[in-house]
Amino acid sequence: MAYKISEIEGIGPASAEKLAAADIGTTDDLLSLCSDAKGRKATAEKAGVSESQLLKWANMADLMRVSGIGGEYAELLKASGVDTIKELRTRNAENLAEKAKQINEAKSLTRVVPSASVISGWISKAKEMEPKITH
Repeated sequence: MAYKISEIEGIGPASAEKLAAADIGTTDDLLSLCSDAKGRKATAEKAGVSESQLLKWANMADLMRVSGIGGEYAELLKASGVDTIKELRTRNAENLAEKAKQINEAKSLTRVVPSASVISGWISKAKEMEPKITH
């Protein structure tokens, strides 16, 4: 499911406008143009955004492909040490749920912290998906 690019945490109106200039309006657009280093370099030049920032946003967009993970949960996962689908696949649901709870108590990233069973579902779905990001 493609989200509007502004659904990614950290992309405000100014960044969305820069990305629009590079023909990026959705998370699918971002993934198709920024999935590899060559694409991120070309997009960085066109949009006036750093390659490292594009990689961060592309990783979040990749996580958002997992059903149930929207922008806020992608941000919470990132803050909990999970940047990519590849990384999510390897995590223990109980441990990640506890880490997410601790992070959210400190940073208030989401209204509701996902339970271990919800995270377990995400992990299962991630194991069935191919990561879209290469470095």
